[in-house]
Amino acid sequence: QVQLVESGGGLVQSGGSLRLSCSASGIILSMYVMYWYHKAPGKQRVLVALISSRGSIYYTDSVVSRFTISRDNAKNTLYLQMNSLNPEDAAVYYCNASRADLDTWGQGAQVTVSS
Repeated sequence: QVQLVESGGGLVQSGGSLRLSCSASGIILSMYVMYWYHKAPGKQRVLVALISSRGSIYYTDSVVSRFTISRDNAKNTLYLQMNSLNPEDAAVYYCNASRADLDTWGQGAQVTVSS
């Protein structure tokens, strides 16, 4: 059974940091393109960052130089280090594993940023 489980969300003051984790079972993360999305209330889901199976990385403009996506192959875990958080970053964050034969999502991690 394929499963992604996010953790690390919470409440942080503006300017603070959080690190999200996405632990995988049933798949080998390094064989997939891995994505972080966020979804704020009343807004569409937005791609935040991705890391390909080869290690290529993309960030949406609003998080460049603040967020870092990484993968620990030994732990089969995806991370999103988020620094200099602001209220616009508040959302539920989801990890996603995607390949032609599979598309699976975690349950989401709530990130709340107080101003």
